[in-house]
Amino acid sequence: MNIPEELLYSKSHEWVKFEDDETAFVGITDYAQEELGDLVFVNLPEEGDEFATGEVFADVESVKAVSDINSPVTGTVAEVNEAIMDAPESINSDPYEAWFVKFSGISEQENLMDAAAYEKFVEEEKAKEE
Repeated sequence: MNIPEELLYSKSHEWVKFEDDETAFVGITDYAQEELGDLVFVNLPEEGDEFATGEVFADVESVKAVSDINSPVTGTVAEVNEAIMDAPESINSDPYEAWFVKFSGISEQENLMDAAAYEKFVEEEKAKEE
């Protein structure tokens, strides 16, 4: 499982890559895409939409099911990655390049974990499933 050190993570398995204090790219983690299976459709928000931490901002459809994607931060959608809408499988092949949205005006990010904390969290999640 790939967990890049330079990113931050949420308990709902989204990653956050900050450009500066108020702007960040958001996607789903390697663990999340693996659990979801082959992705066939992505539904993204519109630029200008505002979301609070924990709110559903997108959803993905896999061969298994439709899953909600939660916002790991509070902010406004500044940019949407149209490329993943045309090629949702890119999320499976490279989840850390296949970002979903770029948030700006980020205000709440306190619940994010560093890579080590996220790795421990995932291991605990896996242990519960066994």
